[in-house]
Amino acid sequence: MRGLLDKIKNLVVYDADREFYAKVFPDSVDRKDLLRLRTMSHADLPCVLEIERKNYQFPWEEDIFIDCFKAGYSCWVCTLQDKVLGYSLLSIAVGEAHILNISVDPAEQKQGIGRKMLEHLIEVARGRAETVFLEVRPTNTVAIALYEDIGFNEIGIRKGYYPAENGREDAIMLALQLF
Repeated sequence: MRGLLDKIKNLVVYDADREFYAKVFPDSVDRKDLLRLRTMSHADLPCVLEIERKNYQFPWEEDIFIDCFKAGYSCWVCTLQDKVLGYSLLSIAVGEAHILNISVDPAEQKQGIGRKMLEHLIEVARGRAETVFLEVRPTNTVAIALYEDIGFNEIGIRKGYYPAENGREDAIMLALQLF
């Protein structure tokens, strides 16, 4: 029975009481409390790809997301009233978790959505991995500040990791130890 409940919980993170109070007393619930995290599906890909293209000069194509599904990665979307506001992807293998992507629609940024998804991915990894890794562009100072605030530490540089307008850009490698 516990396994079935865990499977259901992995499909959607939801608090029905907040939803109820939001409908009955709209001013009583913060917008952040109404954000929902659920497993990404193929039907989400048009919205996910739109966010990807808005955020990146060299966006992932649909086939990369499909490969993530096939590999069994933990793929999530963050929604508000069924509108996809952001997405995140995590791979876990041999005691290590790797955050592959966290992206929030530019119109929705700086509202706690990225933090909510990051914290969720860390909880997904907890108990299944000892360390969470990620790479970030040195120019993405907002993301770096978030990662450091959560407790990630710089562990190195990946030379020429990201495509850039004039060649390649390095990546800062970060890690978070899970206890």
